[in-house]
Amino acid sequence: MRLNHISLLGSVAALVLVGIFAPTESAIASSSANTSASEYNEDIADRNNGDFSPVISPVIPSSVTFAGKKISLDPTDMWERLDRELTAMSYTHGNTLLTIKRANRYFPVMAPILKEQGIPADMIYLAAIESTLNPFAVSPAKAAGMWQFMPSTAKEYGLEVGTEVDERYDVEKATRAACKYLKSAYAKYGNWESVAASYNGGMARVTNELAAQQASSAYDLWLADETMRYMFRLLAMKIIMENPSDYGFSLSASQLYQPHEYTTVKVSGPVTDWAQWAIDHGTDYRTLREHNPWIRAKALTNKAGKTYTVLIPTKDSTSRSRQKNKVYNPAWING
Repeated sequence: MRLNHISLLGSVAALVLVGIFAPTESAIASSSANTSASEYNEDIADRNNGDFSPVISPVIPSSVTFAGKKISLDPTDMWERLDRELTAMSYTHGNTLLTIKRANRYFPVMAPILKEQGIPADMIYLAAIESTLNPFAVSPAKAAGMWQFMPSTAKEYGLEVGTEVDERYDVEKATRAACKYLKSAYAKYGNWESVAASYNGGMARVTNELAAQQASSAYDLWLADETMRYMFRLLAMKIIMENPSDYGFSLSASQLYQPHEYTTVKVSGPVTDWAQWAIDHGTDYRTLREHNPWIRAKALTNKAGKTYTVLIPTKDSTSRSRQKNKVYNPAWING
């Protein structure tokens, strides 16, 4: 599967440069006043000398294993659907690269929860395609957090969603809520591809379509295009994140986002001013909000007396020169 000697990143960079410097129709028209079209084209060809960087199509395997199930890619539609997503994801460098970097920070928090809850490890890639592992992510439809819960679904699975506190942004709590959803959906469908499709398209819709189309797997359903693509985006993300260098991604350990170390403070009453609270606890308001994105206002009423855990990062873990470089998956780095 390895793409020898040629980086996909370099290929796209070359295409961008070509796009920047390619002549417009108006430029060609203007030049024709002094030069014929054939002479102009010959001049362009001479200057290019055919030295375009090759655009490499990712290699698609004959099968892929996801959540313990071997998926054959011999059917042309299965092969082409994965090819579409793997090609798109390979060349969407910024988002894919950031996802790999962030995974080094957040997978150590999320993966043990999935294991504890009996969810296949591969389902962690669902969060990766939902939010690029950005804990602050908000969709146009107002789905929020790393697992992109809508407010009603978040509340259904035990998360607090309000103007002062929104636990969709709490990575640990949102992951536990996602596990509840995933287990509930698996109990209904018995396969993880249908679970994934329901996460995107809704459990009611997938259930109805499985019955209406007399199918047992979401791979065989005709659904909205986004939902039909969703399952293959999941496969593509797994394939890339298992071997990023095969797809042109090159990172060192120091470029991965490192996990933070924290001291914790329990808050069981109101907080009249989070900014002052932060200063009183040896930090500042910006740092408090960055590491506790579930805090959504400058004060906490907390009439119910609920206990919240506030994270305060250690000084060493927020210093690049003093933080400990840890690599969650050695396949993510080169050398």
